[in-house]
Amino acid sequence: MALRGLLILVVCEIVTVVNSNRDEALRIMNNVPVIDGHNDLPWQLLSKFNNQLNKVNLYTLNDTHTNIPKLQEGKVGGQFWAAFVPCDTQGKDAVKRTLEQIDVIHQMCAHYPDVFLCVHSTEGIAEAFRTKRVASLIGVEGGHSIDSSLGVLRTFYNLGVRYMTLTHSCNVPWVDNWLVDTGSDAPKSNGLSEFGKNVVLEMNRLGMIIDLAHVSAKTMKDTLEVSHAPVIFSHSSAYQQCKHARNVDDDVLRIVKEKKGLVMVNFFNDYVTCSRVANLSDVADHFDYIKRIAGYESVGFGGDYDGVPRVPQGLEDVSKYPDLVSELLRRGWTQTELEAALANNLLRVFKEVEQTSIRMSSEKPKDEPIDYQEIKSDCHTSYGYPTNTAARAHVGKGLLLLMCFICTLFL
Repeated sequence: MALRGLLILVVCEIVTVVNSNRDEALRIMNNVPVIDGHNDLPWQLLSKFNNQLNKVNLYTLNDTHTNIPKLQEGKVGGQFWAAFVPCDTQGKDAVKRTLEQIDVIHQMCAHYPDVFLCVHSTEGIAEAFRTKRVASLIGVEGGHSIDSSLGVLRTFYNLGVRYMTLTHSCNVPWVDNWLVDTGSDAPKSNGLSEFGKNVVLEMNRLGMIIDLAHVSAKTMKDTLEVSHAPVIFSHSSAYQQCKHARNVDDDVLRIVKEKKGLVMVNFFNDYVTCSRVANLSDVADHFDYIKRIAGYESVGFGGDYDGVPRVPQGLEDVSKYPDLVSELLRRGWTQTELEAALANNLLRVFKEVEQTSIRMSSEKPKDEPIDYQEIKSDCHTSYGYPTNTAARAHVGKGLLLLMCFICTLFL
């Protein structure tokens, strides 16, 4: 009986500590809600409803990681919504499709003005926090969405896009993706090409955050060297905790620390434990590890909700952020460290990106187009390129047809 009583007492004490940590987590998050780096709800709206928001109720939507009640329960104060289109749109209708995803994010704000506030700046985020709405920001996921056009990049910025992931899971004509590091893709640019460097510098000039999730290790290092502003990894984790090429190794983490950037931890099981199963504690291990190597100023939340098929036990949807904060409290994270990871680190990076844009405001926009040979296809015209470039393309195509005709004569 004495042993039973002791066990009951221990269990009660554990429950009290857990409840105390969660209460403290909620108190902290009431003052500093989480800004998450990457959520693919817009892709779900395309996949399930073809972007017809009149056919969906975001209060009652129940087969996604994200809906309005879950966001409110999770104390989400800011969200980068991903304007994502797959790699098979590259060189085809990627720009059109991305514009549609940008539009559906704007429509979310229009349909639910009391819940979402579309914002484009740190001042806008502060206004959303003040009015208890979700600061809704747009991140384009994949450089293929600009179709190698600096004009399209600028147009996206004017439509409210505030970060672009340089690649998705495919090379683009000017930058290499993470699959290069696995051997699945051959390197195209050996990191950033010269045009790719101009994309980075134009993003600096505009005030658009550079996102290095999905890029190769060489691309990470090239970009960190070229960029005048801090960068983010909107949804990546620590490589030494899970040796997956989508994650960030120690040498890059140290440069991120030096450059005052940010790694926002991804919750996808495959990037958390390199297996199909994971739990909340495994995700907390990534937070601890990045904090140890790069400092608490370099870590944030990048759940990747609604963009992945498997999430950890205990982090089943966006309502669960307070449970992760509670676990970090249990591990000894201070209020200052948690407030930094929840929002202040992202706000600092974003503010510095804005300040960099101001410093570069006297510079002329980059306007040298990519070499036509890099994008030449049946889906790309050659208007504006030198006549001899277009002529070479047509002559080359004519020679190929002639060779095919000659071959048929001898077969």
